[in-house]
Amino acid sequence: MFSTGRLSGDRSYCGLAVALAHSPHTSTQTGHHDGPCACSQGAAPAQPFPPPSQYEALGPARPPSAAGGCGLSGKMAAAALCPRSARGLWLPRAGPGISALAAAPSVLQQHRHVHHAVIPHGRSGRSSVSGIVATVFGATGFLGRYVVNRLGRIGSQVIIPYRCDQYDLMYLRPMGDLGQLLFLEWDCKDKDSIRRAVEHSNVVINLVGKEWETKNFSFEDEFVNIPKSIAQITREAGVETLVHISHLNASMKSPSKYLRNKAVGEKAVREEFPDAIIMKPAEMFGREDRFLNHYANMRWFGGVPLISMGKKTAKQPVYVVDVAKAIINAIKDPDAKGKTYALAGPNRYLLHDLVEYAYAVSFRTFFPYPLPRPLYHLVARFFEISPFEPWLTRDKVDRFHITDMTFPDLPGLEDLGIQPTPLEQKAIEVLRRHRRYRWLDAELEEAKPAKTYNM
Repeated sequence: MFSTGRLSGDRSYCGLAVALAHSPHTSTQTGHHDGPCACSQGAAPAQPFPPPSQYEALGPARPPSAAGGCGLSGKMAAAALCPRSARGLWLPRAGPGISALAAAPSVLQQHRHVHHAVIPHGRSGRSSVSGIVATVFGATGFLGRYVVNRLGRIGSQVIIPYRCDQYDLMYLRPMGDLGQLLFLEWDCKDKDSIRRAVEHSNVVINLVGKEWETKNFSFEDEFVNIPKSIAQITREAGVETLVHISHLNASMKSPSKYLRNKAVGEKAVREEFPDAIIMKPAEMFGREDRFLNHYANMRWFGGVPLISMGKKTAKQPVYVVDVAKAIINAIKDPDAKGKTYALAGPNRYLLHDLVEYAYAVSFRTFFPYPLPRPLYHLVARFFEISPFEPWLTRDKVDRFHITDMTFPDLPGLEDLGIQPTPLEQKAIEVLRRHRRYRWLDAELEEAKPAKTYNM
């Protein structure tokens, strides 16, 4: 995105030669500028003209010879320091001429022009330019659409690699101004494809992930191999910022294969890109989530099965919009590089109380019943072998019944200037669709708030 601008006017090499030729301190011995002018050819020399400090490095001042020129060794040293395209120019001899050059630094100054797409300007709207050129892997997922929306709202250019059908991207197109969203088909196992997606960006965000394994992509592929390749190629491409999404409960000792691979992926990304920003969100809730909606849809099975009635599991869900804001604020914060953030909601709940509140907001009858883990896994196995998208998996059963970890030593949402949103404030946005028609417009205050759980 950056390109070296052409030297023009009195700042060009030929302009410098003319200035030196008319200087009273320059030797009277003249030379010829053989060949066409490099500046007139529209090309700038590959190397900048040596600054005055390098002239002093040529050696102590020597008296001019009888012919009025510098010594031969001085000329050879000067020719060695000058770029090839400037070898035919007159070189000043050591003496008062050097002081004249030092007094006019603007003649020797080389300007570096920056592409307008990365210069922030405007009034911080979608039609302005934020200076961010971001590649968002996994933009079609639950969190990805909120991240793309936030980037588009501040006038960022977003590159969206995708593997799905183009019709599945239609809802992303209005999120940015005309020409600001660029869609690129990619192969996550092809490094050249990844390189094409990140080579023009200054920010890369990795949101790749899935809640179940397929015959083509295992959890190791999704959370270890692909993030490692993205981090490696991002570093090689010289990208300034990399944001990687992990999980709050990622641990090598977790009973969930999903969370174990998340922990391995964190380590792999940190090794490949030490300055990467790692986000560890808890279970996220929002309009299209697979957390509150998952439990709300269990009413079709006659009740809600919970291991130990959900009274041995504590959850601290976080609002998905807060996570998207945290990613954007971390990109803007230069001190965020190399840090790991633990993103959790303001309140902790027992899983039983949380699901009970979800049914109260939906005005549905809450009928929980205990189900042993082996039997729960057996039920989930039937969903896994179905030819359709699995609604429930054995790994999801384990993951949803793990108490959320706490990291008091890690920065969180507050450190990024974000006030965490309580579940009670946004639950209606998620659960209104599960209400019956007669309760569709019922006030949220009619539902009793969920009990909070203190550590």
